[in-house]
Amino acid sequence: MTPPLVAVAHGSRDPRSASTVRALVDVVRARAPGLPVHESFLDLSSPNVTDVLRSLYAAGHRTAVVVPLLLGSAFHARVDLPALIDQVVAECPGFRVEASAVLGADPALEAVALDRLAAAPRRRGTGVLLSAVGSSNASANAVVASLAARWEEQLGVPVSEAFASAAQPDIPAAADRLRARGARHLVVASWFLAPGLLPDRIERLAREADPRAFVAAPLADDPRVADVVISRYATAVSGLLRQYA
Repeated sequence: MTPPLVAVAHGSRDPRSASTVRALVDVVRARAPGLPVHESFLDLSSPNVTDVLRSLYAAGHRTAVVVPLLLGSAFHARVDLPALIDQVVAECPGFRVEASAVLGADPALEAVALDRLAAAPRRRGTGVLLSAVGSSNASANAVVASLAARWEEQLGVPVSEAFASAAQPDIPAAADRLRARGARHLVVASWFLAPGLLPDRIERLAREADPRAFVAAPLADDPRVADVVISRYATAVSGLLRQYA
């Protein structure tokens, strides 16, 4: 049997988030015909990743590849997901489950985020907030800060990372940082896959800082995101199959 691809997102109380994930998974299916693809979630949305994996085992699968639909390698990727996979594997004798790398700061995703900014009005004195969820994991936040620094060099305008939670600078502090560097207008780039409560909060705070702020859409409705998901699967399934060679 071909190892199925189990895409796992964080989950959200906002139904737009799960709807976006399901639409992304539909694109993955269309771009990888013949590959069994299943959406799942860590929490707050259904189906849960453990339920999907158990159902695959019950259907006769003995291998599966989990692809985390996460843009950072932090607690969910490093702790939560491995624990859930270990739980299922312990219950299912002979079941091999390989987790791929997170989507992360893939160049294709970076290109999508930058392309989103093309719709922003061109105004003198523009500064860019690269908005992301934020994490207690410093290395995950550092990836976003590195993106912001690279974008500043590429775009030729001030760029600051800005986090929705758990890290600094938050949106108001990042906006102040840009103003201190001469920015009079804000453009907000989205380092989020799907709409939800945190992107809404970012938009609200950005508009408080600049009522005319341009806020870019999340990334997941671009087919390049589906291509990254398939690439992560291909890398992981190669490692899984080598174990059986």
